[in-house]
Amino acid sequence: MSIPVIAFFNNKGGVGKTSLVYHVAWMLADLGWRVVATDLDPQSNLSAAFLDDDRLDEIWTSTKDAATIYRAVRSLDRGIGDIVPPNLEIIEDNLALIPGDMALSGFEDELSDVWPKCLDRQERAFRIMSAFWRVMQIGAVKHQAKVILIDLGPNLGAINRAALIASDHVIVPLAPDLFSLQGLHNLGPRLSDWRKGWKERIKKNPAPDVDLPDGKMDPMGYIVMQPSIRFDRPVKSYEKWIARIPGMYRNDVLRQNNDGTVDVTSDPYCLSLIKHYRSLMPMAQEARKPVFHLRPADGAMGSHMNAVQEAHKDFEQLTRKILTLARLEKL
Repeated sequence: MSIPVIAFFNNKGGVGKTSLVYHVAWMLADLGWRVVATDLDPQSNLSAAFLDDDRLDEIWTSTKDAATIYRAVRSLDRGIGDIVPPNLEIIEDNLALIPGDMALSGFEDELSDVWPKCLDRQERAFRIMSAFWRVMQIGAVKHQAKVILIDLGPNLGAINRAALIASDHVIVPLAPDLFSLQGLHNLGPRLSDWRKGWKERIKKNPAPDVDLPDGKMDPMGYIVMQPSIRFDRPVKSYEKWIARIPGMYRNDVLRQNNDGTVDVTSDPYCLSLIKHYRSLMPMAQEARKPVFHLRPADGAMGSHMNAVQEAHKDFEQLTRKILTLARLEKL
């Protein structure tokens, strides 16, 4: 039985995706869930959120075989072997990280080349396409994790295709603007094509001993990162974009007919409307902790502490909803 994988993905950047993965990972750990966060974005922003520059420098210059996600799959990229078990950075007892690596971008061409070769029943092609999933599963078993979260870059390239076929559930972070909605429009059909393409390929696996992901890519829902709040409602200039999200999500991601009557605040596919907590983010980054862990010693005093408590409530509700939808309600 494999450990469930939840991907946070939008091919539009600047929607708070990495911040969401970071905070949900911490909240899962706080709620008692053992979790492995995996940084599959070559820019490695999730790794930079968890680790300081000195530690990242040590990891990226390490001679360990699997200090990063790329090191764990590097032998496949070189054509000389298979994956190796990943090194886990233990952030705290319940939370571990498989660090990212800028060198991962060099794996893109290999992943692109082998996608069609799976149809020719080439064993190495299946080993490469399943590499991310197999590395994450080994890491999760090692950490005794119950769930895996992955952070992805904002593009529709071969790395993200391989990462998404490794996922059981996909959450789409959105900003209420035209560009984010256009990203959603592009994302939906591509997810459907990749899911269908992997289902076609998985039947042609010539090596039963190579474990493969199911490629479920189940659309769990979307999260809207609000730019500002006024009387508990988004500012007026963003309302028209928010109003279009439920219909576009149904049409483009779920491939359902939509009558345009669903409101984002009552949409079951809207997992949360998350505030940006702009004044808290710099404090949290400086303290290298999630916003809901900030204390007066970190500079969160007075009204800031009210915002910290509100952030804790928001992320706990979001995380519990994710657990329920992933059917992981019980430890």
